[in-house]
Amino acid sequence: MHVSGILKHKDSSAIISAKPTDTIEVVAALLAAHRIGAVLVLDAGGGVAGIISERDIVRGLATHGPAVLNQSVSELMTRRVVACSPYDTVSTIMTRMTEGRFRHMPVMEHGRLVGFISIGDVVKHRLAEATSEVESLRVYVAGGF
Repeated sequence: MHVSGILKHKDSSAIISAKPTDTIEVVAALLAAHRIGAVLVLDAGGGVAGIISERDIVRGLATHGPAVLNQSVSELMTRRVVACSPYDTVSTIMTRMTEGRFRHMPVMEHGRLVGFISIGDVVKHRLAEATSEVESLRVYVAGGF
């Protein structure tokens, strides 16, 4: 199965994002309001400038204390963002996420952002696949093929 299968079940028009000039306080409120762990940071042209996650904010808090809330996203965001394509396999991106120790990944097609997936989306998709396989095998063994 491919990343495109995950995107079919997500509302790609609802990608939550921030600007590099937003404050950490604004992003923390976004994360809390939407119950998510990271947001993409988009430049003025809509391109991916980075990603800011709960981990980035915690590291900033440990380094700068409460004053971190007034810093701009561009000061804390991860600039080197690993992306995938809709045609990548789910197992490939699971490996990338595990080896890179990150949980969120933008999905790009022809240089354009088409989605944003989390490890939770990937696991949910894999569980649905496994459940479907088990049910198919159950029907096959029971002679209902």
